[in-house]
Amino acid sequence: MASISFRKFIRWVPEEASEPTSTLVLTSPEKRFVDIRVLLPDGKDSLANNEEILPLARLDWAMAGFSSSTILSAGHSLSQWRHWIDSRAVDAPPDEGHMYAQPDGLSTLEKGQMMNPATGKDTDYEEMWFDPPPKKTGGDRAVCAVLMMEDEKAGKKGMFVRLGEWAQVFVRDGPGEGDLVAERWGWRDDDGKGWRRIVRLGDGERKLPCEEVLLDEKLKSEYRVGNEVWKVVEDVEV
Repeated sequence: MASISFRKFIRWVPEEASEPTSTLVLTSPEKRFVDIRVLLPDGKDSLANNEEILPLARLDWAMAGFSSSTILSAGHSLSQWRHWIDSRAVDAPPDEGHMYAQPDGLSTLEKGQMMNPATGKDTDYEEMWFDPPPKKTGGDRAVCAVLMMEDEKAGKKGMFVRLGEWAQVFVRDGPGEGDLVAERWGWRDDDGKGWRRIVRLGDGERKLPCEEVLLDEKLKSEYRVGNEVWKVVEDVEV
């Protein structure tokens, strides 16, 4: 099942919970995902909707890949995420967490263990996720689209996921820390502007397929951006 997941907090046990990022994960029906975590400015609790281009220093973490989940008991499952691309490593290992459905029916508490960047040590953590249903942006139902790009010779990989009123793309152009680009887009119909870029991190000149894909009423089978080919691998109503 497709999901839009906003992180409400992270807690490194036994510390207090906090949310230093704007984190959104978009997961398609076939379990492809793009996860982008942007560090918030001090004193802010959200990103400004001003198409801002931010330095990569503001990127806490970005991932794209494939997820899976195994039901262990009622309301409890074990999820795993395989990182096809990762901003922190070229060949990142998969991670996993225990997921516990919450009484409101829209929230999930994740528990597990991973490296705490502040200490460099594996630490127990808790993350609370809010999973609202996708909204339609025209027509009768919300839609999901996934595009992938890979150029093995050039060392390039990219994934784009649009789900309802949200879209994200993450690209790694090589092994270096600066070879990363990520964008988040959102749809608003209250001012007649429709799709807008919420944030971009990395090279401000690099071309991405987002705007062309989002504005197409009917998706093509592939999109060419410079010498790159972005192939549509999912295009469904949700």
